[in-house]
Amino acid sequence: MPYIPRIRRGQVPMTLRELNYSLTQVILSYITRKGAIYTTINDVLGALEGAKLEFYRRVVVPYEDEKREENGDVY
Repeated sequence: MPYIPRIRRGQVPMTLRELNYSLTQVILSYITRKGAIYTTINDVLGALEGAKLEFYRRVVVPYEDEKREENGDVY
């Protein structure tokens, strides 16, 4: 986990390091509440994967489509 200045903790992430820190804190808080057991750990991995796929579908794909139209297709 990246270490960030204490003053930046709990604030809206402005850098990649701060984003990583914030996501890690949310996950650790969830695991603390639910217990560090296989099911909880598996649920966290599933949630991360689902969030990743939704981000890809909703943000990355439209961006890539726009850039393909703008710059021409590679294939």
